[in-house]
Amino acid sequence: MTTITDSATGTPDGTSAAVEAFTQRVFDAVLGAQEVQAIYLGDRLGYYAALAERGPLTSSELADATGSTERYAREWLEHQAVCGYLTVAADVDQDENADRGAGEALSRRYLLPAGHAEVLADVDSLNYLAPLARFVAGAGRQLGEIAEAFRTGGGVSWERFGADAREAQAAANRPMFLSLLCQELLPAAPEVHATLVAGARVADIGCGAGWSSVALARAYPGVTVDGFDPDTESVRLAERNAAALEVTDRVTFTDADAAQAADGEAVGGYDLVFAFECVHDMADPVAVLDAARRLLTAGGSMIVMDERCAESFHAPAGEIERLLYGYSLVGCLPDGMSRQPSVGTGTVMRPATLAGYAELAGFTSTETLPIEHDFFRFYRLVP
Repeated sequence: MTTITDSATGTPDGTSAAVEAFTQRVFDAVLGAQEVQAIYLGDRLGYYAALAERGPLTSSELADATGSTERYAREWLEHQAVCGYLTVAADVDQDENADRGAGEALSRRYLLPAGHAEVLADVDSLNYLAPLARFVAGAGRQLGEIAEAFRTGGGVSWERFGADAREAQAAANRPMFLSLLCQELLPAAPEVHATLVAGARVADIGCGAGWSSVALARAYPGVTVDGFDPDTESVRLAERNAAALEVTDRVTFTDADAAQAADGEAVGGYDLVFAFECVHDMADPVAVLDAARRLLTAGGSMIVMDERCAESFHAPAGEIERLLYGYSLVGCLPDGMSRQPSVGTGTVMRPATLAGYAELAGFTSTETLPIEHDFFRFYRLVP
């Protein structure tokens, strides 16, 4: 008789020890989900920002600083303290038997530790993770539609996920684009870096909120960038971001996809075409890559940045693979399936899959660039 062993505990599957261990895992997941919900509230209501700037604060002070209600602020603060996200100021006498509505609860001050503030409130830090809670919230609102898509084979478009998902992706990638992409990542690919330093004309397809386009223009003074994205709200956001960082003289954004761009006057006009974290979302990536190829000048190339998933399927897998499948289930795959016919790639686009798309689109080679990053892999597609 074959015995199936639980990979987490090493005990035979179905034994009381295995059941207990898995029960604890699911319970811990529920606690984690609740913490993500609280992060969303703290981010959206400005609680983390206020605590980072003005703390330690009482519940009344936090409510006044953020235009919210004291009773809700108090509950959130207490939750964050018991979960270890906040600490209670040491000079406050904590009476474990104090009534929740008594003066002690109102006078208690809460502090956001500096290390926690970097993760939850510092929008420029590479460790800034608060936006991920916005994505979870945006996807959560569409779970009913996503479940229906599972039944019917349809999808849920990116536009349906709303501002939470759109802003989450922009805010999560912003630090990497502005402080890492052109400072460390692209210089690790000498040919690409040299082309940019020489003053390339660049197309950024699927540019979203535009931080990649802005970053390229800021880091390479001779570069001009045309960003393209079919999501109108993302393009408007990109225009505001470019204006805020004063690069509108060399960065433009157009509400269009790559195919529309390739059908315009820009055909053959770009030294480099970038696609940052978007190919796996496309219903017809071959058509988009073909359009991108037609945008290139002779000798130009396309750079694709996409998730660094494993090269082949293995189960169980590590944290990154689990994260990517989680995004795919409630975000990328439903979005890609919302436009039919669709190849249904999903977030976990393995290198061989992209190489296959590129070959069908007319590229002669796909190489993985020597750029090291925990979450992203960079490819160079040569016509």
